[in-house]
Amino acid sequence: MRRKLSQLRPGEAGVISHVSGKGAIRRRMIDMGIVPGMTIEVAKLAPLGDPMEIKLRGFNLSLRKNEAELIQVETVA
Repeated sequence: MRRKLSQLRPGEAGVISHVSGKGAIRRRMIDMGIVPGMTIEVAKLAPLGDPMEIKLRGFNLSLRKNEAELIQVETVA
């Protein structure tokens, strides 16, 4: 099932299938290792859901909700 990263809850994981966005924000995500084919897991959410902490390539990374909206992941239902 394809979902936006922002829709995942802590403990849920998926494989990145697509990264949207243009220009600097897309380049920044690619530079951080957010590329199709990588496994990504939501570690924590802030009390209001923004930002969210994700696990990727053995490290934790914080993303704003609007950035997480640009990342599509394939999850197991």
